[in-house]
Amino acid sequence: MREVEIAKVYRHYKGNYYYVLGIAEYTEKYDILVIYHALYDECDTYARPLEMFIEEVPEDKENPTGQKYRFEVVGEIDRDATNQTRRV
Repeated sequence: MREVEIAKVYRHYKGNYYYVLGIAEYTEKYDILVIYHALYDECDTYARPLEMFIEEVPEDKENPTGQKYRFEVVGEIDRDATNQTRRV
């Protein structure tokens, strides 16, 4: 099973970047959740089940980045003048 690295930047297969804040346990169902923060627009914070966070991109989904997994660790990022995130 793949592991999630805390305090790392990940790219979603659709192209946006996120910073992983930590791992949490949903006490009602005992699910493990990944807590992550968007690095674009309003910079919202999200929670997603670990299994979904580390899964491969479903074959029926549009995959503009061509990456294998839903979220993949990337290098440092920087924002250009249009407020879009990009890999450096």
